[in-house]
Amino acid sequence: MTDQGRSDTQLSRRSLLAGGALLVAGAGLFCSRPARAATTLLNVSYDPTRELYAEVNSNFSESWEKARNDRRIVVKTSNGGSGAQARAVLEGVPADIVSLGLARDIDMLAASGLLKSDWQKQFPYNSTPYRSTIVFLVRKGNPRGIHDWGDLIRDDVKVITPNPKTSGGARWNYLAAWGWALHRKDGSEASAKAYLKKLFAHVPVLDTGARGATNSFVQRGLGDVLLAWENEALLAAHDLGPDQFDIVVPSVSILAEPPVALVDRTVDGRGTRPLATDYISYLFSAEGQNTGARHYFRPADPAIAAKYEDRFPKITTFDIASLGGWKTVHARHFAAGGIFDQISSS
Repeated sequence: MTDQGRSDTQLSRRSLLAGGALLVAGAGLFCSRPARAATTLLNVSYDPTRELYAEVNSNFSESWEKARNDRRIVVKTSNGGSGAQARAVLEGVPADIVSLGLARDIDMLAASGLLKSDWQKQFPYNSTPYRSTIVFLVRKGNPRGIHDWGDLIRDDVKVITPNPKTSGGARWNYLAAWGWALHRKDGSEASAKAYLKKLFAHVPVLDTGARGATNSFVQRGLGDVLLAWENEALLAAHDLGPDQFDIVVPSVSILAEPPVALVDRTVDGRGTRPLATDYISYLFSAEGQNTGARHYFRPADPAIAAKYEDRFPKITTFDIASLGGWKTVHARHFAAGGIFDQISSS
């Protein structure tokens, strides 16, 4: 990517966080040959992937059209809180592809018959092209002296995190905090529940998605610390406000694995399965993996990830399986009457 391209990307990122709209178009306005109808794909995604998929969509469309110069394609992405996006697909949004914040949201679509129950076996790395984790974004110089999860419940600290009922990122935030509290010396489910209750008492506003929470912290100036996807924190600290924010890496966090899947009912009904399959496969290609790393997502391919070791902070993580897997976690924490409801209402 040229210096000008990087500059344009950064300007795009700034405009998005300021509330600009994302539009992905696939063809020029003027063309000497007759106009041809374009094949379209819709990728319904979660909040912090806006800049990533803007570049992916453009690059994929260009390379695909060069290989098949008799075809024109347009790839569009819809973004929002992961849980809200999954419900939108259930209610009829015609997604060809879903790239959501957690596997549980795609499992919900599979349970409703929109895709196969073994969807995670269709692509490499459990259909997860990129990984992330949860870190803290603080004001420049870390004026509150925030260093680990225990600092988040001090009287002088306000925490920004989105709503676990609507946001996949918020669930990862919640579970990262839960795992830290649970695995402390003398930690227990009772002490972890007590910690989460105190933590959410320090949250002044629950945005519906991760990007909304980032805007609240970065643009509106709310809170002292943002619990964030690592890619969102790196974007803010390096590209949006290098003189405004610092990243704090906690002692332990969770390995966040946001997967992708074909929506079988849509791609078979529209005849887009081959194109949608090529699109997802592109995410796992060397070009797709490098694109992810440029946007601060950790590549799933170990060989490519090794090239970017200096780009990402070292952090100790645990995975969702260590907490029982998404089925167990959802029932205990996020279903109606679960632990999150209990700590929110009591």
